[in-house]
Amino acid sequence: MDEPNWKFSQCFGDKGDIENITEADIISTVEFDHTGDFLATGDRGGRVVLFERNHDKKNCEYKFYTEFQSHDAEFDYLKSLEIEEKINKIKWLKRFNESNFLLSTNDKTIKLWKIFEKQIKLVSENNNTSVINSDNISTLNVNEQLTKFKTNPTLISTIINKNVNIMANIKLPRLTYHDTITAAQPKKIFANAHAYHINSISINSDQENFLSSDDLRINLWNLGIEDQSFNIVDIKPTNMEELTEVITSSEFHPIDCNLFMYSSSKGIIKLNDMRMNSLCDNHAKIFEEFVDPSNHNFFTEITSSISDVKFSSNGRYIASRDYMTVKIWDINMENEPIKTINIHESLRDRLCDTYENDAIFDKFEVQFSGDSKSIMTGSYNNNFMIYQNSINKECNDNDLEKEITSQADKSAFKVKKGSNKRKNVSMLNKFNADSIDFKKSILHLSWHPMENSVAIAATNNLYIFSAL
Repeated sequence: MDEPNWKFSQCFGDKGDIENITEADIISTVEFDHTGDFLATGDRGGRVVLFERNHDKKNCEYKFYTEFQSHDAEFDYLKSLEIEEKINKIKWLKRFNESNFLLSTNDKTIKLWKIFEKQIKLVSENNNTSVINSDNISTLNVNEQLTKFKTNPTLISTIINKNVNIMANIKLPRLTYHDTITAAQPKKIFANAHAYHINSISINSDQENFLSSDDLRINLWNLGIEDQSFNIVDIKPTNMEELTEVITSSEFHPIDCNLFMYSSSKGIIKLNDMRMNSLCDNHAKIFEEFVDPSNHNFFTEITSSISDVKFSSNGRYIASRDYMTVKIWDINMENEPIKTINIHESLRDRLCDTYENDAIFDKFEVQFSGDSKSIMTGSYNNNFMIYQNSINKECNDNDLEKEITSQADKSAFKVKKGSNKRKNVSMLNKFNADSIDFKKSILHLSWHPMENSVAIAATNNLYIFSAL
């Protein structure tokens, strides 16, 4: 079976040099909706930008739809802390009418937004020409009305003469269509429930509830109630000096509304069932791989911390991403992953350098394809990797060496202008470690739910790649 030919499709944003980028313009999250017709990005300046599928084009191309300021910088006077406006996550609700709804969150506050098209009408002042076109027609209209009553003819004549002059000068306001705009309106604000920074939000399959998680707690919300939430996970120790792990990511199961999972800085994934207990401290399943203590070193605890976990759309598999690997788990097999993909092998001997420049703390995301067969994640030098059919158990380690690696930078434009064919080869693990640019990292990405199209956030630019 031939591998799909992934090609650059389009790019949004300022394509200038990375040194000239404004901090507020750096994209901090990207998310397709459930249909793939809309795409959202959030940035560090608190803005949400939406794109709409351009159905006039045969390929998967998008056009600007609208943008709005979702969050502003705040200051917590009780704790003397500044709360950044940066958008941490965006999640779409399924669409049931003409309006779109999405959740966006910064470190402390989650907002439910309604995005809808609104007609703008202006008030114009015109003569009532529909009633008075001329003196004769006006007299006739008034006469028709008055002759319905048995009235003195002299009185009728007097009324007509007076009212025609008055009515000729009456100006009636009238609303006329001017334009249609796309408006964004905050419907609910879910605040004051997290003492630590929110790292994840996830909408339940029932489309009525969602969860939000910070370093130590996970809260359950109802979309219709903004002033109350239920704490369903709390790993905060009585003595904070005994703290050994934090929550790094969480997500609801895509089908079973009672199941959710969360990952920790210890490299552990816990699957919980809300039917078992109101406080889900006792997990239903735990996914943890045994690591030989002899292989532990100073950096092991940092590199084993899971930065992102995702369910496949069919709910059967889990993908987790830490600094060095992507692990794929079968939800029915807890003792070991069915596949481990090494990502940064060339950096294994340079972990000291990545620690000094803080690159080792970068939080890379992982994504499933819509058909639950393939995996995508990012790396440095603006590279992202797609592992086609990696869920197939017949796919061996040699097949993983055929990873599809593309680069979300200016080189993509040159490829599009040049040959239509692009070699998709494994480049990352063959990089010279000294040539890696740690400032150019692909942390945030999203896969189209129906097609082989992906959205990649590269600093302040949004790239679309599609497979032909």
